[in-house]
Amino acid sequence: MTTLTSDSVKPRRTSPQIPVSEIDFALSVQFIVGWAGEGGEAPRLGWWRTDLASEYGGVDLFKSLLPSTWEWAVLQSVREAARRHDQACRSKDHNADRIISLFSLGFELDERIDERLQELKSASSPPKECLPLLSAMNHDWKRANFEAWVEAHGEATSTATPVGRRLKGNAPESLKELMTKLVAALLPLGPDYPLPHFRRDV
Repeated sequence: MTTLTSDSVKPRRTSPQIPVSEIDFALSVQFIVGWAGEGGEAPRLGWWRTDLASEYGGVDLFKSLLPSTWEWAVLQSVREAARRHDQACRSKDHNADRIISLFSLGFELDERIDERLQELKSASSPPKECLPLLSAMNHDWKRANFEAWVEAHGEATSTATPVGRRLKGNAPESLKELMTKLVAALLPLGPDYPLPHFRRDV
């Protein structure tokens, strides 16, 4: 029988600690864009054909099924709809794994954001108490308000590609800065999701 010594065991590489505030920022952005991109009976931007955050669509259903956590369920559902659409857009690229987008930030970041979502849901507090940035999601939808929210994230230089808007330069190391640039590249708003993205070299 072979005994492993300390020299036989390779230490696990640890990733840099990401501030919870940046994780919350990224999650809030995903919720807001997921909500804004919905179509359905009460269409907003219509980037994905879902009606999960409207009063007589998903809200009514989730209230009856999950009376305690329905608000989180609505947000999680619109985020998932957006994530799947984002994935479908990325899949058209010959090297989709190298694309960094609003809903595909890399395995470790995506996993940490999912873990944070579960933490917040288990806290049993309403989403807007946990994530104040969600105040941008008004039930009285106005395209101009969403445009103003996007504009507040500054400017981003991008170039059109067959799969979407590729931002110039390297992806920022800061998660908040990365999400800010990706949001800014949503402008100009069009009839289709523009897939703002960076491309990693390896």
